[in-house]
Amino acid sequence: MKKNKCKQDMAISQVYYPVQITRLEDIICDHEELSSLPCIVVVSEGVALCPVNDKEFKLSRGSVLLLDNAKSFLITVESKLRGIVIQYRTYGHEKPSILHHAKPLLNCSYRIINLALELQKASRNTSIGNPFHFQRMFVELLEALYNELDNRKKHDDLWIEKVLDYIDLYFHEELTRDQVAEIAQVSPEHFSRTFHKHTGYTFSAYLTLLRIRKSQQRLLQHMPKLDLLAQEVGYSEGTYFSRKFKQLVGVSPTAYYKKEKRIVALNTNHTACLIALGITPELGVYSPWLESVRQVSPVHKLKGYEHDIASNYQEITAACPDVIINYSGSMEKQFLLSLAPVFELPCRQLSWREQFGLIANIVDRREVYKSWLQQYDEQIALCNHILDQQHGTRGTAIVWEIGSHAAYCLNSSHGRGSHILYEDLGFSRPDAIITQNIEQTGYLTVDIEEIVHFPADYIFITALPTKDFGKERLLTVLHSEKWQSLMAVQKKQVYFINQYELFYGYDPLSTASQLHKLMGVLTSQKYRATNHFHT
Repeated sequence: MKKNKCKQDMAISQVYYPVQITRLEDIICDHEELSSLPCIVVVSEGVALCPVNDKEFKLSRGSVLLLDNAKSFLITVESKLRGIVIQYRTYGHEKPSILHHAKPLLNCSYRIINLALELQKASRNTSIGNPFHFQRMFVELLEALYNELDNRKKHDDLWIEKVLDYIDLYFHEELTRDQVAEIAQVSPEHFSRTFHKHTGYTFSAYLTLLRIRKSQQRLLQHMPKLDLLAQEVGYSEGTYFSRKFKQLVGVSPTAYYKKEKRIVALNTNHTACLIALGITPELGVYSPWLESVRQVSPVHKLKGYEHDIASNYQEITAACPDVIINYSGSMEKQFLLSLAPVFELPCRQLSWREQFGLIANIVDRREVYKSWLQQYDEQIALCNHILDQQHGTRGTAIVWEIGSHAAYCLNSSHGRGSHILYEDLGFSRPDAIITQNIEQTGYLTVDIEEIVHFPADYIFITALPTKDFGKERLLTVLHSEKWQSLMAVQKKQVYFINQYELFYGYDPLSTASQLHKLMGVLTSQKYRATNHFHT
């Protein structure tokens, strides 16, 4: 097996070897010096226009071309450029060279120029010397070029994200390509190329798209006067705005406001919020537990989205959504913007009640939302009355999910039943958890064996290991002297619920069902820890 793995590792590598190194000025005079091999062109002096991939670029000192075929390098005899042309071969697995760039690299570092010049000098030196010196110099040049490409990619990724954030903040103001390019500290031409490559839109088209999507978000809440709405999103008057809106959306702003919205919910919690409001989304993500609660036609189910949007993009497109609901900060926001306005909800900043209320506003079900919460709060009041009679002062509680490799303690912002215990039923967090800064992080991860170091009056375990080695580790803990000495264990206030899918939800439907389950174990069922674990 080791021998085969070694062969496999070698197969995926590439080796670069210089075949011919020529002065750039000699190539200009005699183009026959070039072969069909890949090449590196480094300009050290002069200025000239040069066609590359059917586009013309201005080359000067520090310009570098990385070409798959040296013969594609065309330059006029009148050119006064000076530099080095390095033709090379690659050996190894056939795959695209990592030294490839569709356009010239401009303003490269002096180190790259000096390395190319030194390499050219070394290639003319016929003295024996160190036989590896020349190859080492070539490798140094390759490494410098690779780092240059990597740094430019990182820089492009960095400034394009900053630019998109800037446009998202100031879309309602007068923005021009040149103005934003200046903010990004890149040339207008480079800005246009990179922006289009990253977003699929020209700057002007993207700004129009964003303005219309923002206006659609406004229209999910209320219907202002057209002139006012136009000014809010960056247009001077309503008629022009309305025309742009209809071109993109297909209907007028007024018609969009009045129509029943086709909604796509891209996570289980928001799907459950819609169902609690009496709405089946055009497409929604359903957990196994949610599917058991609400049977829905397969045409409305979006499977696997939380792991991979690309495989579901066509399905989302076919749903023709009027609004997409998702958590904020998702990588897919720009990807989805072409389909519909993306209504984003902060995942950790908003409670399930707040998210529920915002979604109710979008779908115009505010009264349903109020009625649902009123019934839930009445149920909470009843539960607290029962607990007052049976348990009196609540004391501390801790919620664990135990996997095969670690144990996870969850705080209110992550749900998992802890939001009910701490916010609705009056239990408090143990000091050992508070000191772990769980209020800020939202969760704590420890080895399974460490759960004995977090005592509480009540211990709830909502998930158990599925792998045998995880089960063995937990059983060892449950039989340990330290575990048996815990007050919750001695008072039989350790509850093994083991319903991960149910407790994973952080939404009205899951919360109501979690409350029922928690009250069930608190008021009637006293589990013996090891016996229940075996079942």
